[in-house]
Amino acid sequence: MSVNLAKTPAPGTTGVPPLSGKERGLLAVVAVFAVGVGGLGLASSFDAVQGAAERWGFGQPWMLPVGIDVAIPVFTAANLLLIRVNMPLGWVRFVPWALTAVTCWLNVAAGHTLSARLAHGTMPLLWVVLSEVAAHVYASRIGAVTGARMERIRRSRWLLAFPSTFALWRRMVLWEVTSYTTALEREQDRLLARAELREQYGRGWRRKAPRRTRVMLKLGELAPQGPGPAPEEPAPQEPAEPASSKKPVKAEPERAPRPARRRPAKPKSKAGKAPRLSFEELLDKAREVTAEWPFERLEAAPIREAVGCGQARSRELREALKAERRQQGPTGVAA
Repeated sequence: MSVNLAKTPAPGTTGVPPLSGKERGLLAVVAVFAVGVGGLGLASSFDAVQGAAERWGFGQPWMLPVGIDVAIPVFTAANLLLIRVNMPLGWVRFVPWALTAVTCWLNVAAGHTLSARLAHGTMPLLWVVLSEVAAHVYASRIGAVTGARMERIRRSRWLLAFPSTFALWRRMVLWEVTSYTTALEREQDRLLARAELREQYGRGWRRKAPRRTRVMLKLGELAPQGPGPAPEEPAPQEPAEPASSKKPVKAEPERAPRPARRRPAKPKSKAGKAPRLSFEELLDKAREVTAEWPFERLEAAPIREAVGCGQARSRELREALKAERRQQGPTGVAA
């Protein structure tokens, strides 16, 4: 079996097209109205929460609704800020939910009929819904730029092939493969390499194949190179002559071996060979080549083909480029 460690480079993803001028204007108008609707929802619940505070014996009843209504946008903004600096806290996003649930409960309790309770409880929900939409868009944008956001697998694939889909998802999580398309390409290469190993070693290929090959197959780095050269056919042998027809061969006297003549070593010409570049020179060349590449395309195989280096060096270049991209952040400026 002829295998190598190269993979087909993942095609560059164009991503979502930028918004046009009209779309940006429409988005600005929607954002203004969304903030206005959320503010109305918080303001409408002020009287109900203040009345509950008076019944509970608060010295300053207005402090309870103001504190809750201000804390909801503050914790929402804190959640977005943590996402922006790549320090997300999962529990922070639930604080606005809890405060909104308290506000909704107090508003529902203030109503006397079912319709009144629904009306009182719906208005405070508008703010938390709008904040969740904004957080999702912002987090998705940051994750897409930095390459930290893992793409989801289609639900139909989970339904049609659950075991293989779970194995694919597990490899994406273990080896930090954030692109679903790249994960599918690696899975195809892995299945082809596995078929070649079984064809060569039989059913017991897991025990007979070299350990390094099995490890590379597990990592998803082993890809088939294609059909190898056809095996050479043995040259036809002439039929042996019978012993009676053979003529006796005269034994020749042994000759003393001649001393080998030593020729002066010729200096090797280095004109035809390109000088070997250092890691810093290769890194500078890789930065120029991959300047327009998306984060998902920064893999060892495409870097090796573009720069022209070995497998180990391409892995070092990949890690260095990814580290620089993460430090630069979505704006392209080092933090």
